[in-house]
Amino acid sequence: MHIFDELKERGLIFQTTDEEALRKALEEGQVSYYTGYDPTADSLHLGHLVAILTSRRLQLAGHKPYALVGGATGLIGDPSFKDAERSLQTKETVDGWVQSIQGQLSRFLDFENGENKAVMVNNYDWFGSISFIDFLRDVGKYFTVNYMMSKESVKKRIETGISYTEFAYQIMQGYDFFVLNQDHNVTLQIGGSDQWGNMTAGTELLRRKADKTGHVITVPLITDATGKKFGKSEGNAVWLNADKTSPYEMYQFWMNVMDADAVRFLKIFTFLSLDEIEDIRKQFEAAPHERLAQKVLAREVVTLVHGEEAYKEALNITEQLFAGNIKNLSVKELKQGLRGVPNYQVQADENHNIVEILVSSGVVNSKRQAREDVQNGAIYVNGDRIQDLDYVLSDADKLENELTVIRRGKKKYFVLTY
Repeated sequence: MHIFDELKERGLIFQTTDEEALRKALEEGQVSYYTGYDPTADSLHLGHLVAILTSRRLQLAGHKPYALVGGATGLIGDPSFKDAERSLQTKETVDGWVQSIQGQLSRFLDFENGENKAVMVNNYDWFGSISFIDFLRDVGKYFTVNYMMSKESVKKRIETGISYTEFAYQIMQGYDFFVLNQDHNVTLQIGGSDQWGNMTAGTELLRRKADKTGHVITVPLITDATGKKFGKSEGNAVWLNADKTSPYEMYQFWMNVMDADAVRFLKIFTFLSLDEIEDIRKQFEAAPHERLAQKVLAREVVTLVHGEEAYKEALNITEQLFAGNIKNLSVKELKQGLRGVPNYQVQADENHNIVEILVSSGVVNSKRQAREDVQNGAIYVNGDRIQDLDYVLSDADKLENELTVIRRGKKKYFVLTY
């Protein structure tokens, strides 16, 4: 299947500037293309993964990727569909984020092998040395204010206010495309659908300043079946950095996607062939309760982002926690699996009787409730049911001398630390 058709079939093409011309270019030879990532944090998140994997698919089809991390644009801030001005970061902070993001991108694209090996670029390399006067004369003169204000990203902010700094962002992104075209013959830019205005500023600059044609592909903003923006879990982004979102947490994220989304996400986020995904779809629809699509999705994406060992660890943590086998997990694994659950620091001089500790740690609200829960068999310490009201936590209950896991009922976990 032609790469353009495959991208369409997977639901990865939202808009293009000229589909027929782009299809022809991709058929006739190697196309050099770029995707830009602004360092607005020290990690990318699942929302970025759509463009990253689209870039990887094009590389596997023989085309040449340029990964641009915006050391300059990251100092300015993109106004696209933001309600308010971004807070400006220091250059040192942005430089650190650039390095982190470059490290993440190097895991997904091949920077080592072949004629189409990926190239990492930083737009601070050309913006850092250009003077304000030169930029206005050589770039700014090609953009009318009318053209710039027609962009949706600007229109939405006119009423609430937009600084000249953010207003000029689209010109900077347009200049990125121009420089990469001049220096590396880059003719295609890939980005999120919210970037359409900034990306077409680049094709406009190429046309007016160099009389050349540039192409744009936007990938869709991924939402779930309810329309909720994808990659946000209870208000928090699902990060690609394991320290910010553990492999176990990412595994759980994929396991919990709705049935209506699972097969569609397999097309977008995995490198399984469309035929393989079709087979999974048939099995999944025949027995949705077995959650085959979610299991494959979790396996493929966690392995892709964090590696096979991290996937196996996440799977093991899931299985052991589900079975209540706390003692089968290391403290490291428990910290990953129970990150975010209520945590209580036990003081050496406080009463360690099970009833007292249940109240002081906030597991229950009263001693009466604590006694009822213990007697009814609802309280577990490190996976063992405790029904003795006189039970006292001891050093034997400290896993690796660090923590004790209390479970109330089937799913409510609490961690005691020392």
